[in-house]
Amino acid sequence: MHADARSPIGVFDSGVGGLSVLEALREALPHERFVYYADTAHAPYGERGDAYVLARTLAVANDLVEGRGVKALVVACNTATAAAIHELRALWPGLPIVGVEPALKPAVAASRGRIAVLATRGTLASAKFRRLQETAAPRAQVVAVPCDGLADAIERADAGEIDALCARYMQAAGPFGAGAGETDTVVLGCTHYPFATGVLRRHAPASVRFLDTGAPVSLRTRQLLAEAGLLAGPGAAGGIELTGSGDLPALEAAARRWLAPAPGAQASKDTDPAQRVTPQALPAA
Repeated sequence: MHADARSPIGVFDSGVGGLSVLEALREALPHERFVYYADTAHAPYGERGDAYVLARTLAVANDLVEGRGVKALVVACNTATAAAIHELRALWPGLPIVGVEPALKPAVAASRGRIAVLATRGTLASAKFRRLQETAAPRAQVVAVPCDGLADAIERADAGEIDALCARYMQAAGPFGAGAGETDTVVLGCTHYPFATGVLRRHAPASVRFLDTGAPVSLRTRQLLAEAGLLAGPGAAGGIELTGSGDLPALEAAARRWLAPAPGAQASKDTDPAQRVTPQALPAA
């Protein structure tokens, strides 16, 4: 691993959900190059066991760190963060590594009532989430809502299923309001869910707050790169390479759908396909 300020930042998720984090990163770090890896051939992670998620996370991280020489790694998946972040930091102690976690801390600061956390079953069952709840919200009213199938529906852009699932899980998160025992803040505990915020909002009063992790992750990444002297200079040309273990045209279509236009946003289209990771490039867990 011989990274310098010109090296890219690796961003990894089980699918397209991490594009919501990538969007925040690109806004905070417009001069940086990014390699976004979607492990769609092995998704969804949120309904898999920890051993499976750990194996996939280590395989993808090894490709990004050792194979592509990234200068920082953003694990843009709550389930992968919970299962593997400590192992990643032990393997590459000198590498800036940023994970994601449900935004309970800002939710506690903002809420005057109950907080609903929408997340995958794997995230909500993890020891990391239990520790977060114990430290960030020991006295807060928190209702955890496992959202089986929602990340997968967002992957497939299935509007009908997304709407049906959002209605079901928001009903479980309610009742909404400012009174005792009512939910006033919803935490989006999966990086896929920000892409369904508009649908989720249809099932709650306008006063309900929705929080995700994109902005805090981007600020933390910028801080770590600055401390390591690895920030790209203002003259550097930013860009994005899209790659992964599944259908690359589908990933590129998702990027066109969900990423705001910016110079270099479709950099993967100019990349030699032979240099992209193919579905066979990493071993199955």
